[in-house]
Amino acid sequence: MLRETALVFAALVVYASATQVNHCDTGIPFEDATQIRISGCDQPECQLKQGTNATIEIKLVPSRTIETLTNEVYGILFNVPLPFVGVDSTDACDDIYNPDGSKASCPLKENTEYIYRNSFPILSFYPRVSLVVRYALREGTERLICFEVGAKITK
Repeated sequence: MLRETALVFAALVVYASATQVNHCDTGIPFEDATQIRISGCDQPECQLKQGTNATIEIKLVPSRTIETLTNEVYGILFNVPLPFVGVDSTDACDDIYNPDGSKASCPLKENTEYIYRNSFPILSFYPRVSLVVRYALREGTERLICFEVGAKITK
């Protein structure tokens, strides 16, 4: 968790505050319930419908220059991390915007506000189960931010 807090990240964005979003590996909720914005999260377990897209927005203010960003996205099922196909290990720099909505990219400047916005498919072959979604942005092997949220893949 110390590595993940090495950067100061201001609020993320959540479509509903009813869903608890936790720091990875700790189970500790984010201090600000409005930090994470995830579509389909209007109840305590995010409903991720097969054949639709989930959208995540994160408002970030890095405390140092960030050269590269990579998505790390897993569904954890029975304590086994399964990568979200087409999202995990992809370049996150293409999903960075300025607060006014204009396109930005890496490197991210220190003490400058950015919005990370990404949509990804909930593929029809994903099993209809409850799971934990672990979502992280990393630079190299260092997680810069990481959160977990309970979800259910539905028909």
